[in-house]
Amino acid sequence: MGDRQHWDRVYDARDETALTWFEAAPTLSHDLVRRHVRPGDAILDVGGGASRLVDALLEDGLGPITVLDLSPGALAASRARLGPRAGSVTWIAADITGWTPPRRYALWHDRAVFHFLTAPSDRAAYVATMAAALTPGGTAIIATFALDGPATCSGLPVCRYSPETLAAEIDTHAPGRFVPLGAARHLHHTPKGATQAFQVSWFRRTDASA
Repeated sequence: MGDRQHWDRVYDARDETALTWFEAAPTLSHDLVRRHVRPGDAILDVGGGASRLVDALLEDGLGPITVLDLSPGALAASRARLGPRAGSVTWIAADITGWTPPRRYALWHDRAVFHFLTAPSDRAAYVATMAAALTPGGTAIIATFALDGPATCSGLPVCRYSPETLAAEIDTHAPGRFVPLGAARHLHHTPKGATQAFQVSWFRRTDASA
């Protein structure tokens, strides 16, 4: 999925509002998170980078919120944007495939990390981390490029999924630990006017092997 230097270069190359994944208002993610958490529930935004989801969740009074990203530069952009409010968020610069969660979370949100994991070993490590991070009964929200979405992003290859193939992939690496709850198709319009097809799926973490 590229290393830290790759993603720092991506964020340094242009203003974050010009990046293909930029959303001034991350409406779909925001709505799904609000649907699956209660006040006081711990939220983990994986690959949150410079996303404005954290802004919206802070406005709602939700959290505690942790934002994890491979790029320290992306996290710095979010902290600068939030100003004093950034102090109420936990910021972690780490590779999700090698990270050990320090606590459990009620909700795991990933808008576009999983599809960069083209090696089966990385996908297995991601799912193992997700299983360890979520409380039994917690929710995982994972968005990836759809089967008709782009084949590459930011110069890197991706794996595209349908809700069915994503659920099967997760179950391969954590049998019985995640139950699909729902899925939706989403068309993202980039700052340059292109359209990218996503699928977003959400799962319940069971108490199997809790």
